[in-house]
Amino acid sequence: MRDYCIRAAGPDDLDGARAVMLDTVYRDFGTGYVPRWHGDIVDPTAAYLAPERHTLLVALAPHGGEVVATAALDSRGPAHPPNPRGLAERYPCGETAQLRRVYVRPGHRRRGLARRLVGELLAFAAADGGYRSVYLHTDPAVPGAEAFWRSLGTVVLDEREDPASGQGIIHFEIPMGR
Repeated sequence: MRDYCIRAAGPDDLDGARAVMLDTVYRDFGTGYVPRWHGDIVDPTAAYLAPERHTLLVALAPHGGEVVATAALDSRGPAHPPNPRGLAERYPCGETAQLRRVYVRPGHRRRGLARRLVGELLAFAAADGGYRSVYLHTDPAVPGAEAFWRSLGTVVLDEREDPASGQGIIHFEIPMGR
C-alpha cells in the first residue's frame, strides 16, 4: 500500500482521473455520465484545481504510475433540491467541506487507498481553517460504500428511512480531526 503515490492532481493527471471517475459512474453506479450530477468530471480544473479551497487528489499505481484512485473536496454544501432543505441548511456552502469522487479502481481496492485519500482530504480541510464540517453522501447500492463511510463518520440522514426524500442515498458527517 505504501508504494502508491498520493498527490494533488496536476494537469498531467486529469485524463487518468477522468477515466477513473467515468468508469466508476458507468460500472459501479450504473447511471453513466449525467451532466447535472457529473459536470465536475468533465472539467476537474474548474471544479477542483482552480478554486483555492478545493482539491483533487490522485493515487498512482506503484508500477507504471497510472491514476488508479481519486478523491476530491470542494466548498459546496449539498444543494436543495434535490437534497432535503434541512440538510442544505445544516451544511451551507463555504463552511462545508464536501468530499466527492472517492473512487478506487477494482484491482486496487482493499489496500487502504480510499482511507489514505480521505485522511489527506481531512487534513486539507483542517488546514484551510474556514471549514466547520465535512459532509458527503453515498449510494448504499455501491458494494462496500456504506460500510466504509460508516467506519469513518456518522449518518446524519439515511434516505431509505424517509421515502419522501426519494433518492435513497445516505448522508454522512466526518469528524475533521480524524
